[in-house]
Amino acid sequence: MLEIDGLSAWYGEAQALREVSLRASPGEIVTLVGRNGAGKTTALRCVMGLHHNMRGALRLGDTDLAPLDAVRRARAGIGYVPDDRGIYAALTVHEHLILPPRLAGSAWTLERVYAEFPALRERRGQPASKLSGGEQQMLAIARVLRMGARVLLLDEPTEGLAPILVQQVAGVLRGAKAEGRTVLLVEQNLRFATGVADRHYLLSQGTIVATLGNDDLRARESEVLQHLGI
Repeated sequence: MLEIDGLSAWYGEAQALREVSLRASPGEIVTLVGRNGAGKTTALRCVMGLHHNMRGALRLGDTDLAPLDAVRRARAGIGYVPDDRGIYAALTVHEHLILPPRLAGSAWTLERVYAEFPALRERRGQPASKLSGGEQQMLAIARVLRMGARVLLLDEPTEGLAPILVQQVAGVLRGAKAEGRTVLLVEQNLRFATGVADRHYLLSQGTIVATLGNDDLRARESEVLQHLGI
């Protein structure tokens, strides 16, 4: 289980998160929903160990994440797909997939990656700079599954994707859930969020203002859209 307790974070003197607490269990997909600037990306970066001006408790099972840097958190089983995808333009698709160290037991094989993402198989020898935005997103997700991450942190994975690719991302996340992986998902697309996630944390100005199931989110859609600024 990924546990966040009393997480507060700052950029200089500006506070981005205020006492955020949430849980995400194995085999559970949880979303952070909120408008731009609400603190969603900051929360993911804190979990990954990329934002240090923070206070609060972060745990993965019995492991206290606080003393671990980002590399050791990755080795503990946390995989991060940032909103800019973190793709290296000069590396080929295949090189991206063999680059990360693999965690025993839960890492996808290359054969499975290429079976789940046939477009990556077709382009495996091409540099990532030649991929479309959707293909780069697929590559970024495939890379953390290839690594064997038990916890996936995904920042706006459907942004700018064609509907068919959104469906493919949804299928991959459902597969990760079925394998017992934990997914913490930042998402603005409410239809996508309710289609894949179990629970939703509504974040406003750095504070969680509601915890909603899918039925609750649908019933309060107009309120949530106001929080999203839509």
